Amino acid sequence: NILVCVKQVPGSSNVEVDPVTGVLKRSGIQSKINPYDLYAIETALTLAERFGGTVETLTMGPPQAKAVIQEAVCMGASRGTVLTDRKFAGADVLATAYTTSQGIRKSGEYDLIICGKETLDGATGQMGSQLAERFGATMVSSTSLIMEVNEEKGTVIAERELENGMEILEAQMPALFTVEKTHYQPRIPNFKGWKYARTAPITKLTADTIEGLDRNKIG
Repeated sequence: NILVCVKQVPGSSNVEVDPVTGVLKRSGIQSKINPYDLYAIETALTLAERFGGTVETLTMGPPQAKAVIQEAVCMGASRGTVLTDRKFAGADVLATAYTTSQGIRKSGEYDLIICGKETLDGATGQMGSQLAERFGATMVSSTSLIMEVNEEKGTVIAERELENGMEILEAQMPALFTVEKTHYQPRIPNFKGWKYARTAPITKLTADTIEGLDRNKIG
């Protein structure tokens, strides 16, 4: 089972920041799926086609963030989950990672979690490592190619970029990968995909429907 974490980001660099909260002012700004996340989705879909498995997606954001889940479904994901609640608003990376991890636990169990390298609006590159830590998962950053998945051994062989070259390593599942824009060119959704996305199962989770959520760690 593969989960891809995606995010809706501003479609323009012409955005303002609230001087008090430090949060981006998203009202009235056109949004899109984070570009790196498209490569994460394509990575997951390619793995499922080669080795079998399912691909699901999850995002945290305002209600309109459902659009990025629909886009992922159009590309080939089977279903998705949206974490949305005013209580989640204004979260930094730490709070976002906590809320997302709790939402993932509510959604199911996964062998692989795949994220984009970073997001355009935050660009911290920290979400992947924070999620991996919370799940006790193997963490592989800057992944350029996943070469093999061995279910019997519970391992994945991947190639990752280093400052001075490439590294090939074997990771134990469950594992989390952050991916680069390298070998996986995102596919273009077709009409059949858009048609399915209109009725695809998309779950909405709030602070009240995630059991055990610590309200002091969100928002």
